[in-house]
Amino acid sequence: MTRTPETPLPSPKERRRLREAQSLSQADVAAAVGVTRATVRSWENGRTTPRGTTRDAYARLLTGAEEVTPRQETPAPALVGAATGPVRTSPDRAEPTPEPPSETSPAPELAPQPEPALGRDPALGPKPELGPDAELEPLSPSLTPDQAFDALYAFCAPALVRQTYLLTGRRELARESVERAFQLAWHRWPEVAMDRDPAGWVRATAYEFALSPWHRLRPRHRNPEPPPAAPADRALLDVLLQLPPVYRRTLLLYDGVGLNLPETAAETEASTPAAANRLLHAREAVATRLPELAEPKELHRRLAEVASAERLRAAKPTTVRWGGEQRARHWTRAAIAFTVVLIGATTLTLRTAPDHYEPPLAPGATVHGVPPRVAPGPLSAEELALRAKLKGEMVSGPERLVPEAG
Repeated sequence: MTRTPETPLPSPKERRRLREAQSLSQADVAAAVGVTRATVRSWENGRTTPRGTTRDAYARLLTGAEEVTPRQETPAPALVGAATGPVRTSPDRAEPTPEPPSETSPAPELAPQPEPALGRDPALGPKPELGPDAELEPLSPSLTPDQAFDALYAFCAPALVRQTYLLTGRRELARESVERAFQLAWHRWPEVAMDRDPAGWVRATAYEFALSPWHRLRPRHRNPEPPPAAPADRALLDVLLQLPPVYRRTLLLYDGVGLNLPETAAETEASTPAAANRLLHAREAVATRLPELAEPKELHRRLAEVASAERLRAAKPTTVRWGGEQRARHWTRAAIAFTVVLIGATTLTLRTAPDHYEPPLAPGATVHGVPPRVAPGPLSAEELALRAKLKGEMVSGPERLVPEAG
């Protein structure tokens, strides 16, 4: 049996360039080929490759052999997480069907459900609305690093502070987490700027810092902060804070930020079935305490209201960059000082330490049973005569004795 050779395709980067050259979005390509937008994104990222008739249709579309008319999308109000990066909602966004919560059970089947529209915090001023297929445009190469960082911060920080507040229930910790995340992003700016999703990188870093268990050891963390003024907001925040951190994060990413299930699973470092069941468990816990929020749309709307009611303000990007640079200088100087102290201690040890082994002296001990030494007394007459005779002899010794004949 002879196998038909597959249609050649360009590289993943070239696929995206060809699509953008025709002024087509990923949703346009997905509708023309008959797949989801997430599938087209995975093709352009190089994670998967189309096959069969889908591959042929995709190749014809990239080469221009098949003409596609771009769709005119009506802008929708921004979601809670719209200001934190690409809005990753799509027509294939789905809600899990109710199943018993178990992280090892198969992922629930997904049914399409439209995403409710949420407004942006009015205190932050007007901002262009983002539709369901909107993406964060790549930063222009002509921007300086400072300008690119400030643009990313202005786009992500305001909503990210509100998200982190829902995650922790603490206003100061939310601001500090976002600032630390952006300071780390500025410290690793080449890596973050080349990342496919800089906003997702910063969001994941802020969440990790906010949920760190070491905060409970801080004296400031032991004193509770004032709860929200509205009783309904206070009740919802109490329910969220009673969830385990990983369930709370999954619920916030899916029902608040608007990520789909695979993206939520990837950001929480879990499998898709585990993320689905965590989401079901979190929704069930919220619905048990607050039955009026059993509907995901209503829960999504209430999360946005609670996050926007606090009017949390993010610091200015220049302040964040300056703080990150000051922190880097502080730790650099501390490392240099520690190294100098270590070198000095090592040098002092080498100068004062002995260069050879000296056995220790045994301590003195008293010896018993030895008679005392007696000094000599005066010589007798015989001893005196002998001494005189010896002194009178030759120095070389006595004369040789010669035997005589008898």
